[in-house]
Amino acid sequence: MLETLAEPMRRTILERLTLGPASVTEISRDLPISRSAVSQHLQLLKGVGLVLDRAEGTRRVYRVDPDAVAEIRAYFDAFWRRSLTAFRDAAGRPESSQ
Repeated sequence: MLETLAEPMRRTILERLTLGPASVTEISRDLPISRSAVSQHLQLLKGVGLVLDRAEGTRRVYRVDPDAVAEIRAYFDAFWRRSLTAFRDAAGRPESSQ
């Protein structure tokens, strides 16, 4: 998931979807890329489980998968908890004499 989000346009698309479900046409309206490019990015986001889609007439409507976002949040919460604990422990140790 993180590797997929490393691409800035995918982050922009995901952020757009946090405002609510949208079709490719709606998403691409405010972006400097084609609908085809938006579709390709959405397929990658869907492939790693970050977005879900459903058929609505002749179009597909995409939305953020809240469980996937929760998984990313849990990862970063644990990362920062470990990092800050290690920093606190290192900062509390006396300097070694040379």
